Amino acid sequence: MVIRAENLYVNYGEKEILKDICLKVEKGQVVSIIGPNGSGKSTLIKVLSRCIKPAKGNVYLEDENILRLPTKLVAKRMAILPQFKNTPNDITVRELVSYGRYPRLKFGQRLGKKDYEIIDWAIEKTGIVKLKDRHLATLSGGEQQRAWLAMSLAQQPEILLLDEPTTFLDISYQLEILQLVKELNETLGLTVLMVLHDLNQAFRFSDSILVLKDGQIWEYNNPNLVLNERLLKEVFNVKGHIYRDEINRCPYFIPYKAN
Repeated sequence: MVIRAENLYVNYGEKEILKDICLKVEKGQVVSIIGPNGSGKSTLIKVLSRCIKPAKGNVYLEDENILRLPTKLVAKRMAILPQFKNTPNDITVRELVSYGRYPRLKFGQRLGKKDYEIIDWAIEKTGIVKLKDRHLATLSGGEQQRAWLAMSLAQQPEILLLDEPTTFLDISYQLEILQLVKELNETLGLTVLMVLHDLNQAFRFSDSILVLKDGQIWEYNNPNLVLNERLLKEVFNVKGHIYRDEINRCPYFIPYKAN
């Protein structure tokens, strides 16, 4: 496995956000984290990426405690794309993508020929070659998200953590981003963990679904085994009709009533 969490607890002040989280993520998997608002989804991404420390428990990266690993080593192996980003409007796309190389540089080292080749590769891989000289402020939401994804790729990580990568995007851009993430998973072998609000998109693009409710794991399994009437009723408080998408080989549902 690539990531393992054992008995994680996370508190904000006196409030317990995550409770006894235990999970294993296998190499090359796409895992989507779903759950109602306030269930701890973003907090789980933050603790898995070492952005915050757990009150109890441990996170392991290839059987090594992530808190004991050098920061630069973690940054080489893991890239995180947060939900809210401080976008520097006065830089170009190529300049943003180049930031992804800095975890690979030694102190005082400048970008070299190999680094620029990887930067250009990441730009090409995410389909933003025509945008590389544009300033970020001039891009649409979907284009900006691709630029940030290219920066993450330039790190050459093994693991990609995405916190609601499709938030605030039109449906066409949502599908573009998720199709790109799945393509990168399949062609590069990236292990992906992402928080998604759209349940049907999670069922379509994921190998496994992790369901959080009240800070605890409610279910962690294959999408076909996760989507059922009990999930809709007990976790999301809705009733819905469940169907099978034979083209994409995944389940989906249409809600018809708040529970």
